[in-house]
Amino acid sequence: MDWFPLFNSLRIAAISTGIVLFLGIFAAYYIARAPRVVKGLLDVVFTLPLVLPPTVVGYLLLRLLGPRRPIGAWFLEYFGVRLTMVWWSAVFATVVVTFPLLYRTARGAFESFDETLADAGRTLGRSNTWIFWRVRMPCCRQGILAGAVLAFARALGEYGATSMIAGYTPGRTATVSTTVYQLWRTGDDALAFRWVMVNLAISAVVLLAVNLLEQREKRGVRR
Repeated sequence: MDWFPLFNSLRIAAISTGIVLFLGIFAAYYIARAPRVVKGLLDVVFTLPLVLPPTVVGYLLLRLLGPRRPIGAWFLEYFGVRLTMVWWSAVFATVVVTFPLLYRTARGAFESFDETLADAGRTLGRSNTWIFWRVRMPCCRQGILAGAVLAFARALGEYGATSMIAGYTPGRTATVSTTVYQLWRTGDDALAFRWVMVNLAISAVVLLAVNLLEQREKRGVRR
């Protein structure tokens, strides 16, 4: 049993979760403080990938990053780098697909934050940066971590957008999801079932981690 699909899936999920964690916190923090009209418009834009079919997301990415499209052609001409049909292409897809999960979770955490704590820090002469890292983030940490875990799980199981922009090449771009489909398509049900069980086990662990984080957050609120 070749374990490359699992390694590749974990690699893609970890990288995309790290990127989404940074972008999601940044976007959620500033949008939570934005005027209502601006917040509504940006919220629609940032949440749209959550409701679009993954194949539509993959198609749009191909329109942008394909070797004959503006961005893809520019990278290929000046850097000699293809942005599609390579393993890191899947990172682009999973970032777009998983971003709304972390963004909405982080925004909810920031909106529920008690601003009187930040005001108290300012009266003590603390900067906004100090308040953000020492006051706001610790209070919102559990919600953001839960969003990050969900984003990781979604990235690990992504198929539609990943298969369109990265394809399926054994030992190069194969992920657990694309491998299961290819094995089923070729009639290798036994090996496909093994990969399904691997995916189920990982997903169960991830969901257990989310439940533990939620229970920990509830205990912290009660205290």
